[in-house]
Amino acid sequence: MKDRSTYLDATNLPKVPIIFVMVMGSFIAILNQTLLNVALPVMIVDMNMSANQAQSLTTIFMLVNGILIPITAFLMEKFTTRQLFLTAMSLFALGTLVCGLAFGYPSLLVGRVIQAAGAGIMMPLLMNVILSLFPINKRGSAMGYIGLAMMFAPAIGPTLSGLVVQNYSWRVLFFIVLPIAIIDIILAFFFLRNVTKQSNPKVNYISILMSTVAFGGLLLGFSLAGEMGWKHVEVIAPLMIGAIVMVFFIRMQLKLKNPILEFRVFKFSMFSLTTVISVVITMSMFAAMILVPIYLQNLRGFSPLASGLMLLPGALISAFMSPITGKLFDRIGARPLAITGLGITAITTFLFSDLSNETGYYYLMFVYSLRMVGISMIMMPIMTAGLNQLPQRLYSHGTAMANTLRQMSGAIGTAFLVTVMSSQTVKHMDEMTQTVVSEEQLKVIENLATIEGINDSFMIATLFAIFGFILSFFIKRRYPPEESVETVSKEQKRKQPFRNVASGTNQLR
Repeated sequence: MKDRSTYLDATNLPKVPIIFVMVMGSFIAILNQTLLNVALPVMIVDMNMSANQAQSLTTIFMLVNGILIPITAFLMEKFTTRQLFLTAMSLFALGTLVCGLAFGYPSLLVGRVIQAAGAGIMMPLLMNVILSLFPINKRGSAMGYIGLAMMFAPAIGPTLSGLVVQNYSWRVLFFIVLPIAIIDIILAFFFLRNVTKQSNPKVNYISILMSTVAFGGLLLGFSLAGEMGWKHVEVIAPLMIGAIVMVFFIRMQLKLKNPILEFRVFKFSMFSLTTVISVVITMSMFAAMILVPIYLQNLRGFSPLASGLMLLPGALISAFMSPITGKLFDRIGARPLAITGLGITAITTFLFSDLSNETGYYYLMFVYSLRMVGISMIMMPIMTAGLNQLPQRLYSHGTAMANTLRQMSGAIGTAFLVTVMSSQTVKHMDEMTQTVVSEEQLKVIENLATIEGINDSFMIATLFAIFGFILSFFIKRRYPPEESVETVSKEQKRKQPFRNVASGTNQLR
């Protein structure tokens, strides 16, 4: 029996219900992750878990996500949009229910794996749908709504989690997410239609196995390196195995006629350039996400809720700027946005490299908010600019590759910047304790040394941002090979200055 949503001309489909349903699913998947991070200390006590077991709940989610994302290109060519999204949301809802009812660490871990199996499919699928639904001159506005979901969920997540955990059981967090997931499944059943084309590729089990080992090994290794350092066999072994298998995996995919992940997308110059910028900026972005909470909570004594409130304005500003940035992208292209955004990001990241024991709370809030303004001008416009160059047959592979590398760069950035912080802290400790000091003085020095280590990490992150800023000058508009002359000429007309925005058509009509 065929899926009721057989493939239609995507441009004729009603866009608002499809985008709303899919953005809602991505939003709650991201929200779920940010809610859990704040609740982990309470869960450790309530479930009698060790710190390592609690951390593994986050690590396993990231790991399953990282394993699934590379094979989403194959899944999107094998199954319809509707089949894939309903399956993903059902898995996510089931995992959320298991976590909410969990009676111990093993059941919590199982719930997290099921959740991640669904969540890993959502973002690449959503981006692929955007590329298929919208012509090239309207994708920026549509992608802006993805940015809204990506930014708004982390904005409210820590604060909401802090409020819930202080007043109710941590289980309430999962039961906040579950009804939204169920509502989204019901809406998807009635409103979602197939958007992408199916080529019904054959299952290549060897490729899937190699992809799992390669990406899983690298993600696990980098994740553990951020927690344990680089000298442990638990870190070195998965990194080496992942790297070796990755080499053979790439060689195999380049030889196959129908690879599960098409590395030939890097033959397109703008896709390659924007992917490099995205990787660099993701690594820089993680500096503030990781180091600022450490600084506020561990060194300055602020509560998790106060820490979350400090980050809230910036995250909200960036969330609401995303649709605006998307519209600007459609009018002026990615380069002006990227240059401005990366310039702001580089300057504000540099300002974070001069923290002290007396740095003001509201100063930090202002700098972080300004930094998020810059980041909101970068992430989705840059990714969209690269994906716009790809022909339609490579949409699924481009979105899978972009999301895979974003996931990888997040893990690498975390490991690298935490390593810089740790090693520089030790160095500064040695410099500050040249003479014998009392135990009380030693604690003060340790705090100061850690702050200096954080400053050094922010300086490295600043260099990442500067590198991305330089690369952004080379961004150009590129059209896919099959893009019609008519569409290109329409796009050129949109460049005319002083054009009244109000005369434009509704982007989500």
